[in-house]
Amino acid sequence: MQASTLRTVPERPLNFSFGGFARRGAWLALLFVVSFSPLCRAQYGGDSQSSMGTVQAGLPKYLQNAGIAQNLNRKLPLSAEFIDSSGEVVTLGKYFGKRPVVLAEVYFSCGMLCPQVLHGAADALKQTGLKAGKDYDVVVASFDPKDTAQEAVGEKQVFINWLGDPAAASGVHFLTGTQPSIDALTTATGFHYVRVPGPDGKMDQFAHSSVIMVATPDGRLSKYFSGIEYAPRDLRLAMVDASNHKIGTAADLFLLYCCNYNPSSGRYTVAILRVMGLAGCVTILIVLGMIYLLTRKPTGRNFPPSSPTAA
Repeated sequence: MQASTLRTVPERPLNFSFGGFARRGAWLALLFVVSFSPLCRAQYGGDSQSSMGTVQAGLPKYLQNAGIAQNLNRKLPLSAEFIDSSGEVVTLGKYFGKRPVVLAEVYFSCGMLCPQVLHGAADALKQTGLKAGKDYDVVVASFDPKDTAQEAVGEKQVFINWLGDPAAASGVHFLTGTQPSIDALTTATGFHYVRVPGPDGKMDQFAHSSVIMVATPDGRLSKYFSGIEYAPRDLRLAMVDASNHKIGTAADLFLLYCCNYNPSSGRYTVAILRVMGLAGCVTILIVLGMIYLLTRKPTGRNFPPSSPTAA
């Protein structure tokens, strides 16, 4: 009878080219950067827009004082007293401490710019996926001392209707105040305005900037967004950033790492060096993985013994 034998067939060596794979890894990193950069530009805009608060040439001299000065990281006057829409005397600090705050300064008798600012803010907030009263608060303060709490009630309701969420009422606050409180707030935010004559010649109108701000829970100014339309993604990232990353998702944190806030344009733009660094780390990990695969010893494959045959 023939003895049984165990056959060992050596495994064929892997036909990998280290240099070729390294080149593939480099191309993958480049593809990552090229594909991510347009995404950030599309979402966050470029640097083509004019700086916030710049004054157009040819404006009357008195209108040149109605700009905005970004006081980033400036502490708001949390002890300043205002009157909310219910007629209660409150301090500004009542709305801080837990969540980031979206702040707007308007006046309620404005028939043109202010409603557009508030509508644009409500429309963008509605698309952020975050909830007023849960993830953030909205504070709208009038800079006209003649505005009343009764007017604030109607303005608040219009804003909530635009927001499309009746449950957001607890997180939306419309305030009126006296001149000293108004001055304290506008000075802190860098919000400048001047009285101008209305159609009837009365000095009951104001020239001012169109801007909303995002403040941290401890009452510091974090971001400014100019205009009357605001990118929902920019606004969401600003609130996530202002909350010290206590709200938002992992995708928000990734985008915050790869993008920087540009104060001159009031937008987020791609941080090329960070994206390149991230792509480089991915490439290194891929190359290290391939080095491991190429340098490990090949193992043979064991086959079962042959069946015994008769002599």
